[in-house]
Amino acid sequence: MKVDYIIVGLGLAGLAFAEELAAKNNTFMVFEDDSQTSSLVAGGVYNPVILKRFTPVWNAKEQLEVALPFYKKIEEKLNIKIDQKFVIKKAFKSIEDQNNWFEALDKPKLVDYLDGNLDTKEYNGVIADFSFGNVKETGRIDTKKLVESYRDYLKNEEKIRFEKFEHQQIAFKEGAVQYKNIEASKIVFCEGFGIKENPYFSYLPLNEAKGELLTIHAQELNIDFLLKSTLFVLPLGENLYKVGATFNWTDKTSNPSEEGKEELVEKLKKVINVPYTIVSQSAGIRPTVSGRRPLVGIHPEYSQLIVLNGLGTRGVMIAPTVAKNLFNHLEKGEEIEEGVDINRFKHLIDKNTK
Repeated sequence: MKVDYIIVGLGLAGLAFAEELAAKNNTFMVFEDDSQTSSLVAGGVYNPVILKRFTPVWNAKEQLEVALPFYKKIEEKLNIKIDQKFVIKKAFKSIEDQNNWFEALDKPKLVDYLDGNLDTKEYNGVIADFSFGNVKETGRIDTKKLVESYRDYLKNEEKIRFEKFEHQQIAFKEGAVQYKNIEASKIVFCEGFGIKENPYFSYLPLNEAKGELLTIHAQELNIDFLLKSTLFVLPLGENLYKVGATFNWTDKTSNPSEEGKEELVEKLKKVINVPYTIVSQSAGIRPTVSGRRPLVGIHPEYSQLIVLNGLGTRGVMIAPTVAKNLFNHLEKGEEIEEGVDINRFKHLIDKNTK
């Protein structure tokens, strides 16, 4: 069997790159073993503002201009609904919080996203003593539905194999690679934190941040916006809400923990004051990089091997843009954006390729 590309991993990164290939009629085979779950359990929120500091997300405008049409195209292609539009309401904790909001309004990159009129309305069950600030141009991609539907689509197209990829089985040929019974021009690794077991890219500085979420049922809450406070409360419909998220830099498992649940429950006491029941708990490992920039590039010795990884907490916004940039680099010679190119870690590359 001969294909143009092998893609290892079908989270948001692998999916976005597969779509680029499909759009340009490149052939490919995906390997997915369900070992990484961050895309399946992610909140999936797209938001151009870092609300902790009221600063713009890196390249937010450009990313949204690519991402939103990308997900609309997939909705039409797979006949699914995955993009839920809503307003994010930031619950202010103090007058200082409010003042910081108004200062942020003067920043050119934020003016289109922050509402200058504070929301002073009271919402049943929501704790907000100093009103709310509205963030516009926001919403949520149902990443679980997206990834599962796309996997089913690839399965019907016979373009995916649900098995563990064995790096030691790669055999290098001139201008190509052989992997078992597949010959490909290139392999693109989109393995999430599984890259730590990849002998070709394990030296890259990828950090694993475990995140846990709760799904709760709160009959009396009844909000149709994403509430952002010490954590987020995301409406799912039928009085169900996703609540998150934790950051754990030491636990490297994808198993929900009692500690994670207790942390979320404790924080939730400061956000809502109506009864609720916990319906479920989920966990995943976010692949993050210092500086919050992805890892994109070609192996320094084996030009057939490529990495697309480290999307972090804003994968739904970043994935379509970096996948397009990588495709255009490989097929059209376009430069990889400096901020994401793995060559920014040249000292590590040199150390590990001597």
